[in-house]
Amino acid sequence: MEEEFVVRVESAEEEGFRPLGVISAIWGELSGGVGPWGAIRPLFAVALSLVPFLFLGQHFNRQHRKGGEWFLIQFPLIPAFLWPFLFVWSIADAWWVSSGIVASSESMNS
Repeated sequence: MEEEFVVRVESAEEEGFRPLGVISAIWGELSGGVGPWGAIRPLFAVALSLVPFLFLGQHFNRQHRKGGEWFLIQFPLIPAFLWPFLFVWSIADAWWVSSGIVASSESMNS
């Protein structure tokens, strides 16, 4: 059984030059199409997680239990000089989780 495919070419409507159209296209490329908050949310989570000892990036991502547990586990790690590893891991985790939140919310909106 043979199937036929039909290809239609639609004429492109030429629109006039719009400066706002150019700016919105540039913004869409810079923000990855997730809007201003979606582009800034991971950076904001990293900025909060740079505050030492409080793990605010995890709280910002609504992972309060993880932030609380990491707050308690840091005290035995301070004398063992392992605290910097937990601190760097919390920064990476805040970025990763926040990026995942943005990606999942954008996939739900599509």
